[in-house]
Amino acid sequence: MPGSTDPIYSNEKRGKLTNLFAFFKSPKEQAPADDSKVVSSSEKANTLVQQSDLISRDLSWLKFNDRVLDQATNEDRNLFDRLKFLAITSSNLDEFLSIRVGSLYNYLDFGKERLDYSGLREIPFRKVLMRELHDFVRRQNDCYKNQLLPLFSKHGFRIVGIDEVEEDEKGAVEQYFERTVYPMLTPMLFDYTHAFPVLLAKVLILGVITQVKGTTSEEDRKLSFVQLPLNLPRFYVIEREDELLFLPIEMIVRAHINKLYRNVDIVSTNLFRILRNGDFTLEESDDIEADFIDEIKQKIKSRRLGRVVQVYIEQDTNPDLLNLIKKRWEIDDYNVFPIDGLIDYTAFWSIIKHPEFKDQIPTIHPPVPPLGMDRERIPDIFEVMRERDILLHHPYNNFEPVLQLLEQAAEDPKVLSIKLTIYRLAKDSRVTEALLHAAENGKHVAVLFEVKARFDEENNIKEAQRLQKAGCFVIYGIGLLKTHTKLLLIVRNEGNRVLRYAHLSSGNYNEDTSRLYTDTGLLTSNEEYTHDISEFFNVITGHSIPSEYQNLITAPRYMRAKLIELIQQEAENAKAGLKSGICIKINSLEDRDTILELYKASEAGVPIKLIVRGMCCLRPQRVGLSENITVRSLVGDFLEHSRIFYFHQDGNPLVYGGSADAMVRSFDKRIESLFKLVDPRVKQEAIHILYYSLMDNVNSYEMQEDGTYIKCELEGSEPLNVHQAFYDVTLDEVMATHLFVEEDKKEKPAEPAEPEVSDAEMQAETEPS
Repeated sequence: MPGSTDPIYSNEKRGKLTNLFAFFKSPKEQAPADDSKVVSSSEKANTLVQQSDLISRDLSWLKFNDRVLDQATNEDRNLFDRLKFLAITSSNLDEFLSIRVGSLYNYLDFGKERLDYSGLREIPFRKVLMRELHDFVRRQNDCYKNQLLPLFSKHGFRIVGIDEVEEDEKGAVEQYFERTVYPMLTPMLFDYTHAFPVLLAKVLILGVITQVKGTTSEEDRKLSFVQLPLNLPRFYVIEREDELLFLPIEMIVRAHINKLYRNVDIVSTNLFRILRNGDFTLEESDDIEADFIDEIKQKIKSRRLGRVVQVYIEQDTNPDLLNLIKKRWEIDDYNVFPIDGLIDYTAFWSIIKHPEFKDQIPTIHPPVPPLGMDRERIPDIFEVMRERDILLHHPYNNFEPVLQLLEQAAEDPKVLSIKLTIYRLAKDSRVTEALLHAAENGKHVAVLFEVKARFDEENNIKEAQRLQKAGCFVIYGIGLLKTHTKLLLIVRNEGNRVLRYAHLSSGNYNEDTSRLYTDTGLLTSNEEYTHDISEFFNVITGHSIPSEYQNLITAPRYMRAKLIELIQQEAENAKAGLKSGICIKINSLEDRDTILELYKASEAGVPIKLIVRGMCCLRPQRVGLSENITVRSLVGDFLEHSRIFYFHQDGNPLVYGGSADAMVRSFDKRIESLFKLVDPRVKQEAIHILYYSLMDNVNSYEMQEDGTYIKCELEGSEPLNVHQAFYDVTLDEVMATHLFVEEDKKEKPAEPAEPEVSDAEMQAETEPS
């Protein structure tokens, strides 16, 4: 199995082989590659990709990271902003390689068949995908070396090599190495008596080839690896009067490598970094909870030993080292990415966050109160929620009302219970602290803690156990399903009655990401919502099969079928000559059944406007298939994370918000919920979010029929940047917003477009309660 740590030589082989590197050398005589066959195979694969009515999920994701990279190339942005986006492309790519490419290798390594949406089987698809990855990394490196690096000195800093450090500074560098770095370094030898060491993913590693001093024979050469500590800064900072120098830690170690290898000659020292398969599947367990948690922990450990799927390595690496690691990990040139420059651009975060540049970082507009509240923090959140539903639109609106709701509930003697789903938490989470206080104050606290949230498993287990020790009722997920829904329910005894208060959201209960992600949340005491949520909690924490919900659409049981039913209704309306339209804002569109229904609705004449931030497997604007479908993506200062589903319904629109994307995993493998927006003003606010998202001409990219994206140009029009405009939204603007006005006019040019919220509803909303 690739990535195994067992010795690869038997005792017999050890006796016969004298040269480790000779064993790994590629054959000297190889049949030359037939270029015509390679080109023909590549062209055939590309033709299949373009002919398919569905776009590959993985190839579409790479186009999303292209749009993030485009932000790093944007000369209108501040340098540190551009460095931030370049760092994000690297962290995005790390996750993609670990999970998506890792998943592909689950099929390749175990001989399983896989047919991609592109129409390609697993082997030809790997080649197409890896070629695209190489092209992306090339453009990523070009952005760094040719666009950003030349700007560093103008902004008072440089990334330097050891040869650019002055003599008086070298003493401090050497002292840093001797006292801090050297004690943490451990050379790991690999030869016939030492097993191949466990090399960690996402860690800078030096491959060092040495030989007996004074000899030149390859038979005397040895190979060892030195992993650079993750808990040390990536750069050693040298402060000069007029600039800062950032000296990479790998340069420091390389300059002093002889102190780890005394009395031998160093043949070569090469830097590389690996990515391992991080995709794993949890098996359903009927064992007790403790065993289930142990299983999760074991899966996390196995991630560290997964097969290698990618190697970033310095250009001009010693060929013996390169051949060895390729054969050892059963990879080829598709998996090897030579880098001329800095390896791992996530290192830029340490430069961006350096105190010296604090004044050069673009500031974020302070949040404004939601339209349903006159200020962010109020004396009694329950009183406001009894009066009206409140739509929160983060980060334009603060997350503070949600935190206040939890913190007030924890201290309020009238509150009887708190139920909450948690997927990801902030560091030093106020949510956890509020729940702990609530439990200490004798309230019933039930938390469904999703311990399978990718890469947050360890933190979630730790936080869940803290709550459990405090007396909270904690449920660790539901078997194979991930609990991705975001729901909060509070029960309060108000003397003559018991009322329930709820928060429903598209985003996590995470006060950190609420400043960076666009999300929508609903604060309500509407009995229809709270009854639905009570029923839903009974389903996910107990053994209950609910009757139909009034305002919720849930997965995995009903969501796909209900959304398809709503799409089909729009198609029927279009065929009957009624007004129709679909507008959906989500992170990802991948579910085949949903896409095929959208194609049918398009052919029936339904205008369909999709706002899909990330991957989109639907192919828009294809003649005879999707001519009435447009797709745009918003990529800018904030991560677009809100999900909104709009169905015209002949002028009486249905609008839903919630946690789910249109993906197989959302519909079949996750506990999700969408909530209908019934309050007229709240519904209009959601419609206005869609309207501005369609009007944006600063952050938007239009998807083409071939799967590529084109940046929307201003073309003389006034700029509309949604990541700024939402701070200044007024209620009058919201109530005047309509979708599909032009389409409605085309149907009946003599009639004005009907308002999407009736005059009576508007008047009732604007009158004082």
